Amino acid sequence: MLIAAAAIIAGFAILIWSADLFIVGAAAIARNMGMSPIIIGMTIVSVGTSAPEVLVSLTAALTGAGELAIGNAIGSNIANIGLVLGVTLVVTPFVVLQSAVKRELLILLAMTAIAGVMLADNLLSELEGCLLVAALVVVMTLLLRTQARDTKLQEESEEGCMPELSGSKAWLTFGFGLVLLIVSSRLLVWGAVITAYHLGVSELLIGLTVIAVGTSLPELAATLASALRGHSEIAIGNVIGSNLFNLLAVMAIPGILSSQQLSTHVIDRDYPSMALLTVFVAAAVYVGGKSRKAPPGHAYLGRRVGVLLVVFYALYYGLLYLSF
Repeated sequence: MLIAAAAIIAGFAILIWSADLFIVGAAAIARNMGMSPIIIGMTIVSVGTSAPEVLVSLTAALTGAGELAIGNAIGSNIANIGLVLGVTLVVTPFVVLQSAVKRELLILLAMTAIAGVMLADNLLSELEGCLLVAALVVVMTLLLRTQARDTKLQEESEEGCMPELSGSKAWLTFGFGLVLLIVSSRLLVWGAVITAYHLGVSELLIGLTVIAVGTSLPELAATLASALRGHSEIAIGNVIGSNLFNLLAVMAIPGILSSQQLSTHVIDRDYPSMALLTVFVAAAVYVGGKSRKAPPGHAYLGRRVGVLLVVFYALYYGLLYLSF
């Protein structure tokens, strides 16, 4: 038990550090290839910060802990909105260009609804997993094309906060970060499964709590840093992009490898919580557009929204405790 706890702590520490290396390397590679800062924020940063979830999901699925992987995906989405976006708004409220996030929020709402239909029978099949990945390809292509045409958004994010590294150093940083991600995710999953076994709790619960929060820490760091530096579109774009990636890739991985029979809690407790938070954020952006603090065409997201998100996240944990 002590060894498992040490493995979880060490896995978290290495995971956070390696995710940072991975993101820095990936962003530098993208910059060297001529990608604009906003494209980096919407794709490379969101995919990079979701890399821990992907590797944890793949490792869990390969070791027969598929429900932990699905719990990680849903729990990470709840943490990204309730914890990551909530804490960021409490620390630093920001204004976002509505045209920059409306498309992504509509896509996220649509993908959340589709995922709900697939999980309604408490089963994620191989076909459904493949369909989710296919949807990811379509969504990412659409985002790249529409964001590339949005010149106003690119002008507002021209001062990117991404690092500049030479070609070889960028690839070395990227590769080293990736290797450490793989090792740390394997260590983390092993410790979590052993801990769940000794405590008598389900792998789903471990995935929804310990693993979900741990793998969401890179999102918190990237989102808070972007918001503090004035890159609000990149900050909220990271949350939206990460949630899309979790739904369409992280959750799909165990389904692709083999059909996953899920606990009834997934559809009657966890999925509704995730969907409710997603709808709340979309509504907050819409209402924020009517705020006197928002310039024309923008939406103001203030501390009240952040507090409500954090409170909802705490209530969700209370629900998990009652369920346990």
